[in-house]
Amino acid sequence: FSKKIPSRHNLTATVKRFDCDNIKILYYSVVRVGTPSVEYLVALDTGSDLFWLPCDCTSCTRSFNISEGSTTELNIYSPGNSTTSKPLPCNSPLCGPTRGCSTSPNACSYQIKYGNTTSTGYLVDDVLYLGTDVVSAASVNVPITFGCGKILTGSFLNRYGINGVFGLGMDSISVPSILASKNVTANSFSMCFGDDGYGRIEFGDKGSPGQQTTPFTLQQTDSTYDVVVTEIAVSTNVTNHEFIASLDSSLPYAYFSDPDFSFIVNNFNSRVTEKRYVFPFAFIFDYCYELSANQDDPITPNITFTMKGGSEFTINAPILYFKRPDGGFGYCLAIVQIEDFNIIGNIFMTGYRLVFDREEMVL
Repeated sequence: FSKKIPSRHNLTATVKRFDCDNIKILYYSVVRVGTPSVEYLVALDTGSDLFWLPCDCTSCTRSFNISEGSTTELNIYSPGNSTTSKPLPCNSPLCGPTRGCSTSPNACSYQIKYGNTTSTGYLVDDVLYLGTDVVSAASVNVPITFGCGKILTGSFLNRYGINGVFGLGMDSISVPSILASKNVTANSFSMCFGDDGYGRIEFGDKGSPGQQTTPFTLQQTDSTYDVVVTEIAVSTNVTNHEFIASLDSSLPYAYFSDPDFSFIVNNFNSRVTEKRYVFPFAFIFDYCYELSANQDDPITPNITFTMKGGSEFTINAPILYFKRPDGGFGYCLAIVQIEDFNIIGNIFMTGYRLVFDREEMVL
């Protein structure tokens, strides 16, 4: 059942990791929006701000292969089918100076662009249904502003966020920002990703007493969740090179630039006993290994980040398993080399209850 929220409580939603191309990719949550409510499978994204859904579009994806031989149907949002939907006026504070104004309807417009991948449309107000930490079987409806994606291109049609994206960034238009601005929840949320691929997102969660923390470092160019790593340890080898890394749930792997990338992979590789495996085709990972026929799990060295303030962040799941073309199995160190910046993706978040406390500006 659902009801209007009577007072400020934590609001929750379950999340699940789906596989794509034999590699675990993204965490999704099923959320309900509108009146009557309709379900959507949205990708959780701490690296972007706007929550958006595919909306009255003809080219949008209508189904999703969640695993081999299993398909789920996807809904498309339609403002005309929700009695609580209304366009966001162009003079709304949430529209802001960087967005335009559409004429049909007369509403604040938006565009999200990543190379040739775009979501373009206008903003609407409606209601979002979330679970509550007070009554486990209950859900509550809360007012929300999100994007009505009329035109989608690129990966939004066939790979990432094909049924919408749940923007969790720091900007005022993000889901946690809107919930906090309406005094629905505290200005904080947590995500917990389990080894089994299931997890939970909880809005209003401020963490537990004694929980380790590290401050967010705000960059002038963006509003991502950046933290300072002061030390890396791979087993007993330690380097005290300091760098900034962004926590981005929309990316599955870790992305590091040198010298940090080379320190991690070289020390990891020198301690692994399995035979190195090279794919017969181009592959995203450079450090992959074969598992023997009677071997289930490898013994890999611990990778630990020491964060600003002294807290330690040990990576519980730094590897991904794959099936070899010859029928055997293997694993890869899930780190990709890039230049100029560093990203901690969702696989490296596994096993932690990460609290994004935007009131105290700490993780």
